Amino acid sequence: MSTTDHYPGVRRIALPLAMTVLTVAGSIGASRHMQLDHRPADWFMVLLLLKASLSLYWLRTHVIPVLWATVAATLIYMLMQYPYGPVILPFIIAVFTTIRLGHRLSGWSALAALYIGHVGGRMLLGINEQGVYQILLVGFCFVLLGTVSELARAHRDRVTAADRTRREAELRQASQERLRIAQELHDVVAHHISLINVQASTALHLADRQPEQAVPALAAIKDASKEALVELRSIVGILRQEDETAPRQPVAGLDRLEQLVNRTSMAGLEVHTVIHGEARPLPTGLDRAAFRIIQESLTNVVRHAKATAATVRIQYGEESLVVQVDDNGQSLTGPPTEGNGLVGMRERATALGGTLATTRTPAGGLRVVATLPLAGQTHV
Repeated sequence: MSTTDHYPGVRRIALPLAMTVLTVAGSIGASRHMQLDHRPADWFMVLLLLKASLSLYWLRTHVIPVLWATVAATLIYMLMQYPYGPVILPFIIAVFTTIRLGHRLSGWSALAALYIGHVGGRMLLGINEQGVYQILLVGFCFVLLGTVSELARAHRDRVTAADRTRREAELRQASQERLRIAQELHDVVAHHISLINVQASTALHLADRQPEQAVPALAAIKDASKEALVELRSIVGILRQEDETAPRQPVAGLDRLEQLVNRTSMAGLEVHTVIHGEARPLPTGLDRAAFRIIQESLTNVVRHAKATAATVRIQYGEESLVVQVDDNGQSLTGPPTEGNGLVGMRERATALGGTLATTRTPAGGLRVVATLPLAGQTHV
């Protein structure tokens, strides 16, 4: 880090001081050694140079007043026939900065004012008339200055637009990541807490009359709570942006389906698994979404359906993966109501370009069908 980064005021005052030294020394030198036919240097010439140069200190905060201060000082300097030299530099810097910052009308107006004031003023005052070639050359230089300033403004606008687009993309990505993590937290907590709740109820029911049968329920609670802690630790690690070479446990996917089925069965729900087609590795995002949809569906069955059995069907197709979960819950009619769980499952499916539908089975239980397209998914 440079010294000027520690002292922003140093950078702000460096330009006007440098311009002051350059314009005053250059103009006095020209007056004494080169342009002897011009008005000799005096205190008023130095005052005009100081006004034009030192006003640049306020260029960033009061760009328009500083611009016209340099126009006035430069025009008076020229019409009083002081030696030509670096007096024009503060004006060039002021015009360039004004147009680059987006004050285009003011910048071009200042160019026109100095040009017309200089050419017209010399004619009115009867000062050495300039040839047509000189007048056109000065005009070309002013137009060139304005054009270069416009190019700098356009480049600045492009960079600003690109930065804004990048920031918006980062915000969208962060929002999507927060949503994904929220879904993961919901699925993990809801599933394991539901299993723990069921097993705890079973253990309490058996504790007095059949204490030996309460042991499996307590073991299931231990396993469910342990796995919940592991998954939560992994998610919290993502939130903390921990630099790990690998996650603390594999990303949830269909390869953990058997564990999920066993855990759910221990809660008293008989789960059957049916696979259609040849099982094969899937893209990570799709694999995780399929697993979480099955997990959330079974969690809803355990918590709400009052069912004794559920069937998980997975169909590996050429273009899509279809996941279906049916339960034999209470015989009901009409469309099922949707809570946060079903909304979260639908969001997972639609995020991958798929669909999720909930209907009633012929027996009145709940059926969840998710169709997840394989096209466009990448293996991560």
